[in-house]
Amino acid sequence: MQRFLFVVAAVAAVMALGTFTYASGAISFMGSNPETCASCHVMDSVYENWLHAPHGRDVKCVDCHLPHDNLVNYWVVKGQTGMHDVYMFSTGQIPDAIRAKAETKELIQHNCVRCHEKTVDAVVMGPMQNDRLCWECHRNTAHGERGISTSPLQDSAIYPSK
Repeated sequence: MQRFLFVVAAVAAVMALGTFTYASGAISFMGSNPETCASCHVMDSVYENWLHAPHGRDVKCVDCHLPHDNLVNYWVVKGQTGMHDVYMFSTGQIPDAIRAKAETKELIQHNCVRCHEKTVDAVVMGPMQNDRLCWECHRNTAHGERGISTSPLQDSAIYPSK
């Protein structure tokens, strides 16, 4: 009898978890759609600015914000970042201004260099200081000019996914 109750409880738990996963759209967070990244209201202006920025047509959030050295590292960092975001949003600890942590800055810098290697090689060979972060000069490239919209829209009819 105890074994039967254990099986029923396990099946009920799996069904509940499956229902929650489906209803919450959790599977979509395993993808790379920028609209999914922007599904939290605190990301509205970041999404809006990115959409109108030079990279908004060709580059997705994961291209800059996740490592691309190997698949295991990619998924580990994606999971850590996602769980951190879930924790922060669900506990109401969202800062007014979201800023990249030191390790995130290093990751983004690495991805800038990875995609723009030939340009970076030319810069490194010139008079430019080598210890600067790309966005110190190219501030509006990834997320566009700050403050483009105070009331951004995420309607997929208006902003189709890339």
